[in-house]
Amino acid sequence: QVQLVESGGGLVQAGGSLRLSCAASGRTFSSYSMAWFRQPPGNEREFVATISPTSTNSYVAPSVKGRFTISRDNAKNTVTLQMNSLKPEDTAVYYCAAGRIFKTLAPAMYDYWGQGTQVSVSS
Repeated sequence: QVQLVESGGGLVQAGGSLRLSCAASGRTFSSYSMAWFRQPPGNEREFVATISPTSTNSYVAPSVKGRFTISRDNAKNTVTLQMNSLKPEDTAVYYCAAGRIFKTLAPAMYDYWGQGTQVSVSS
């Protein structure tokens, strides 16, 4: 069982930065691939970024490549999404998720989810 709690969301102007954090409980955190998804208003949940259990591999969606970076600290049971050069289209609720398979983009493949944190980018 893994419980996930996101933090760090907020309102920022276009071009600004935010750092999202996801704190995980449970001793098995280091065995899970971790990911960030987002759900814009009125749209489906979409993949943002993922990182393998030992940080060997990571992958970000083309829409955020070069702007967003995912990282994790297994000693602290945390995963972070650094978001730079934010755009209004990045506005969404951002979710942290844990799953057994690396680089899967489908939300249904993830076992555990956080409650989400709102990110709003003004133009």
